[in-house]
Amino acid sequence: MYRGKYKSLIENLKAKVQIIKLESYTLTYVYRHQQTPWYAKLSIIITLGYLLSPIDLIPDFIPILGYLDDLILVPLLILLSIKLIPKNILEECREKAREQINTTTKKKKTACWFAILIVLFYIMIVYFIIRWLKYKFI
Repeated sequence: MYRGKYKSLIENLKAKVQIIKLESYTLTYVYRHQQTPWYAKLSIIITLGYLLSPIDLIPDFIPILGYLDDLILVPLLILLSIKLIPKNILEECREKAREQINTTTKKKKTACWFAILIVLFYIMIVYFIIRWLKYKFI
């Protein structure tokens, strides 16, 4: 009964995080675009600066309130920045951001397999060292 509610809540939260990730990538591309108005670029600088800054408006160690500014302020800043961007520039940059996220995901899968191979290599080395030590001292 409760598992279904929590599962849907977690899935909903994951979807919103993916949207914020896509929009933050989009904002970086919009900032680089030559036809972006200066006021939109200023809003993007403020948004990405706050998003990437280790300093929060309300410190995270304050219970509940510390995370509320991240949960409320960051999406509002992203929404404000998006409202200031012309539609054609936004769509073009959003497509570039989707491509970037897709290629990054593929690279992570490749990196994961490479990491597994490295771990297996070290396990083999440890195995042969232990075997050599047994042979040498027994």
